[in-house]
Amino acid sequence: MNTATKLSGFALGLAAVFGAAYGIGQVGGPVAPAAEARHDGADAGHRAANGEQGGAADHRPGGLLVSDRGYTLEPLTAPAGQFAFRITGPDGRPVTRYDVAHDKLMHLIVARRDLSGFRHVHPELAADGTWRVTSPLAGPGVWRAFADFTPTGGEPLTLGVDVTVPGALEARPLPAPAASATVDGYTVTLAGAPQPGRTAELTLTVSRNGVPVTDLQPYLGAYGHLVALRQGDLAYLHVHPDGAPGDGRTPAGPGVTFFAEVPSAGTYRLFLDFRHGDAVHTAEFTVLAGAPSAAADASPPSEPAPAATSSPTAGAGHGAPGHGHE
Repeated sequence: MNTATKLSGFALGLAAVFGAAYGIGQVGGPVAPAAEARHDGADAGHRAANGEQGGAADHRPGGLLVSDRGYTLEPLTAPAGQFAFRITGPDGRPVTRYDVAHDKLMHLIVARRDLSGFRHVHPELAADGTWRVTSPLAGPGVWRAFADFTPTGGEPLTLGVDVTVPGALEARPLPAPAASATVDGYTVTLAGAPQPGRTAELTLTVSRNGVPVTDLQPYLGAYGHLVALRQGDLAYLHVHPDGAPGDGRTPAGPGVTFFAEVPSAGTYRLFLDFRHGDAVHTAEFTVLAGAPSAAADASPPSEPAPAATSSPTAGAGHGAPGHGHE
């Protein structure tokens, strides 16, 4: 999908905006209580089975820090319509070597602070360590930019920084929780609910015109890619898919299963990217973690909650500023 967005007046204020954003992200620090990072023995077994490291610090939600474990996200000035940044390492120098994760060296996710805008794009790396991409910031507001990457020789990290796009801001309330969403003629239903402090199974089922979609196309090494953001601080949660295309056991739809672990009760926004018909589509859900009825009520409502289309200029539904991926 083409995520190019021309932002009027953005270039003139870019240096000042990024400077302010860098400060905001740096001093904001972690919002989640330290206790949220602690889990029980069952979760420790799940992590061990998946080759993950133990320890509270390792399971702090991502994206709350601009600098972690010696690595720092540094926004840079860029020409109009461009977004540029770099990652500096423990030695203070730009990082130029990264490991591929989910088919890419870098995943850049941006979300407006009220969660009414979302983009998932993949910048290009220059030899000097600068990442560049067509600006994914679609409209005025404060956006949180997440850099999700694995430096060669290091551990996976997600760093975050606030970036402000000037202009008149229209606040948009978060849609009510619903187990069904529509996007680009597809209906996606959600079964399961996240549970604080333990791993929960979430299955998203894709249909079109009432017919189950059984020929999903691989996207980022799976039949779907799921991002979860916590309302308020926008804690970024890693959500792992079950299986992989070509493994001999994972069907190409209609259901795509993920395992999610949320650190606290509260409201979360889920963004599912899936590929079909040679195009990537994004379905969006509001979910409640820790609500007594959250796990029990998984039936679709009479009117599915709308989700943004794959077009960045879509005017219908939550997220009119533009949701997408690249």
